[in-house]
Amino acid sequence: MAANKTASVLDGTLVIDMSEVYQAPLAAQVLGDFGAKVVKVERPGVGDVMRNMDAYAKERGLVSCYFASANRNKASICIDVKTPRGREVLMRLVEKADVLIHNYRPGVMERLGLGYDDLAKVNRGLIYAVATGFGEDGPIANRPAQDMIAQTISGIAMAGVEEGETPRIMGSAAVDFSSGMILVQGILLALLERVRSGRGQKVHACLFDTAMAIQSAEAASLLMYGYETNWHRRGLSFVVPTKDGWVTILGFFRPNPLKLFCAALGLEDLSQKPEYDTVEKQIAHKDELSELMAREASKYTTAECLARFEAQDVICSPVNRLRDTLEHPQVAHNHMLVDVEVPGQAATRLIGSPLKLSRTGPSVRRGPPPLGNDAAEVLADLGYSETDMRELAQAGALGADARARAETV
Repeated sequence: MAANKTASVLDGTLVIDMSEVYQAPLAAQVLGDFGAKVVKVERPGVGDVMRNMDAYAKERGLVSCYFASANRNKASICIDVKTPRGREVLMRLVEKADVLIHNYRPGVMERLGLGYDDLAKVNRGLIYAVATGFGEDGPIANRPAQDMIAQTISGIAMAGVEEGETPRIMGSAAVDFSSGMILVQGILLALLERVRSGRGQKVHACLFDTAMAIQSAEAASLLMYGYETNWHRRGLSFVVPTKDGWVTILGFFRPNPLKLFCAALGLEDLSQKPEYDTVEKQIAHKDELSELMAREASKYTTAECLARFEAQDVICSPVNRLRDTLEHPQVAHNHMLVDVEVPGQAATRLIGSPLKLSRTGPSVRRGPPPLGNDAAEVLADLGYSETDMRELAQAGALGADARARAETV
């Protein structure tokens, strides 16, 4: 995702990002990757909480890797929206903006007079995008939420868990990521509709709904026919140990997977035996077959196992750690690692956009911004002079730090 010299899809689009953590900032970053000018409006002196959640970086005076993962292609300005002059600055931004994104709890922006109905009066065409945990209203809308909470309350953590087993929580923020992508989808749809109507609208996505949508296929079996889908039990599939790792082998989409597994491991064709002569019988005896597959696979290295199963057209893969996958040649071929400049320290590589467009693809134009770093640039774009900027700082509109700097000038 090198810098793209061709004008990108969202060139000329101004986005106000008032969000924190991962779900909504990620959505704003996607818009920035595809050409939008994103202004990250942060709390004076504090900023996005993700700036301080990387203990390793904090101890060494470096940029938080978690903040960097969701905040490239943004300019940062601190605005105290509770002060009259700070509110003035925000309103000037709103007047010019195409999109505003926030993930405050339900009611917070409305109490500040910054809800959708308030800002639509200032800018009729504004797309007002809201990311929440459980929804904007409802019986649990005001509960605090996070990716792991969404996994557990939605049922994801119990997917494939047998009776007596411990729930399994994914170590990656898959619900956060998916919810952010759904928010982007809504924003883009609203921008498209605005071309016809000339009007903006509110867009909303939440972790809870996203977690439910992720399970749409599994929910269908319960809603339509009352049975629970367990993909681990549904097919003859295994994760088996090798001499130096693990391999996943899938029996899906094969009329007689056991025959293929046996051929791969040099065993007699067990599918010829009456107790295994159909896929249904094979699945019914999955536990005993699992022990056999594990024992036989462990005689080979991972590479040897993969070669044997691939020769039989079995869907298979090594079980990798992320540090190994980052070095996989397909990652490089797909341009999934991008070079990002980090102010004040060495450039780094981060995960890029998984979306590819043939003419107007994503680009990296700036790295994760230091807190309040781009105030002068943002204010100048809004028509403020240097004198105006000093007055804003002295009035506390940009926070105590900005006031202190202005008083020393």
